[in-house]
Amino acid sequence: RHIAVIMDGNGRWAASRNLPRIEGHRAGTKAVQEIVETCGRLGIKFLTLYAFSKENWKRPAREVSRLWNLLEDYLRKKDQELVKNKIRLLAIGQRNGIPASVRKELEKVEGMTRDLDGLTVVLALNYSGRAEIVDAVKRIFRERNIDLDRLDEQTFARYLYTASIPDPDLLIRTSGELRVSNFLLWQMAYSEIWITPVFWPDFRRLHVLQALVDYQKRERRFGAVHGQPAADV
Repeated sequence: RHIAVIMDGNGRWAASRNLPRIEGHRAGTKAVQEIVETCGRLGIKFLTLYAFSKENWKRPAREVSRLWNLLEDYLRKKDQELVKNKIRLLAIGQRNGIPASVRKELEKVEGMTRDLDGLTVVLALNYSGRAEIVDAVKRIFRERNIDLDRLDEQTFARYLYTASIPDPDLLIRTSGELRVSNFLLWQMAYSEIWITPVFWPDFRRLHVLQALVDYQKRERRFGAVHGQPAADV
């Protein structure tokens, strides 16, 4: 139902071609387009893309500004295409840190696609897995009407940014790095992980299919023993 992607390697893709880093990010939008189309055709219900982490603010200001401009331009150009293909757009993360013009465009597209029932594309923007958990705790304390003795995992999950989204079944990370980079830390407790050395700008439909074929060969036991139904745990 749900694929999450850490889109990594844009800068190294550009460096390998003696291009500015921003050209790697620009080329990465083509990969976004292809994976969105592929997931839509395959009937996958949720696709979460790690688009901008809170740590990304440490990058040079010029690169950061261009990244946000790329996103704003992409949303402006693709809004009607999303509607045509019944793709719903959601954003998770700390919205108050997103540049105002980008946030305005993002909220416009979210509103346009709110009731669409095809693929839901979730953009993780100004996102941090640890910050998400801290924000959830803050929300719980602000409400002051929760019996902490009865607070369980299901209740806690309703206070996360992803309250309406199922946990990822599969995490894909490009560029060969072997870490989760502060992404969906709560939600990925039982996600299957697939790593590819391919840089994100070169990621295409074939790679999605390879990841899904590998995923289908795995047995997801959720802590149970081999052959025991997960529901019995």
